[in-house]
Amino acid sequence: MRFLSRRLVMPNDLNYANSLFGGRALEWIDEEAAIYAICQLETNCLVTKHIGEISFESPAMQGDVVEFGLVTKKVGRTSITVTCLVRNKATKKTICLADDIVFVQVDSESRLPIPHGKTLEVLEQQTKVEINTLNM
Repeated sequence: MRFLSRRLVMPNDLNYANSLFGGRALEWIDEEAAIYAICQLETNCLVTKHIGEISFESPAMQGDVVEFGLVTKKVGRTSITVTCLVRNKATKKTICLADDIVFVQVDSESRLPIPHGKTLEVLEQQTKVEINTLNM
């Protein structure tokens, strides 16, 4: 799992208990997972089809920096399934895990699903090349 982005928990992100509002966390997860899927499939013609199990483990408080770890779980003919782990950057404590987030590539005009032509093996190789390019 690669942790690719971070967010600062601000006052507008808090619920009545002064911790990160679950709906805001889900909004961020959907956005981060979509960006990840767009980069993996090299297209922005994707829609969120499904978000499976979501487990909230611990709160994030104002001022916390949270980071988003993403990994490709499965690749279908028109879809990609990813997992997203949200954790506290400083403590590494899990805040939330969203599993089975499915995105489907669609035709930009008809909005019908279309094959993306990628396999899990191709995406793994693509990631290795990207990491080597970044000297990570």
